[in-house]
Amino acid sequence: MTLGSSTAVHQGYFKQLMESDEPMTKMDIMGDPRLIRLGSILRASGLDELPQLWNIVRGEMSLVGPRPCTPFEYSNYHPWQKKRFNTVPGLTGLWQVNGKNKTTFKKMIELDIAYVENKSMWLDIRIILKTVPVVLIQVKEIVQRRLKRLRNVPAQYRGAQ
Repeated sequence: MTLGSSTAVHQGYFKQLMESDEPMTKMDIMGDPRLIRLGSILRASGLDELPQLWNIVRGEMSLVGPRPCTPFEYSNYHPWQKKRFNTVPGLTGLWQVNGKNKTTFKKMIELDIAYVENKSMWLDIRIILKTVPVVLIQVKEIVQRRLKRLRNVPAQYRGAQ
């Protein structure tokens, strides 16, 4: 993200997703103006999450668990939705490997609560193993979208890219 970018766009988008039955498509896909150059590839590959490893070492996060949210998001949750926070947040989780950007906000909450209620070492291992192909598919989709956009740019302007 660019330094000092406004959170208003994200907050509005979050409220829209929370109240709708639409898939939770990342703002990156729609051309989020807050992203730095190549930011969508960093986000799709999960490389932007590497600093979170420090939070895992410090015991503030786990490899597997519901994704943490912003204070703004938390303040908008209904009480039943806050059950997803009855465990340590994680880098990957049940929602991430079961549709992520193709599921609704409500489904994300349900999957996170299901994880909390069924948490086990074996479930964590299954989620970690499923995460790798999911990330590779995301990166492939982002690259394909970029290539498609480049193909639509007239030849005389491609060198400027």
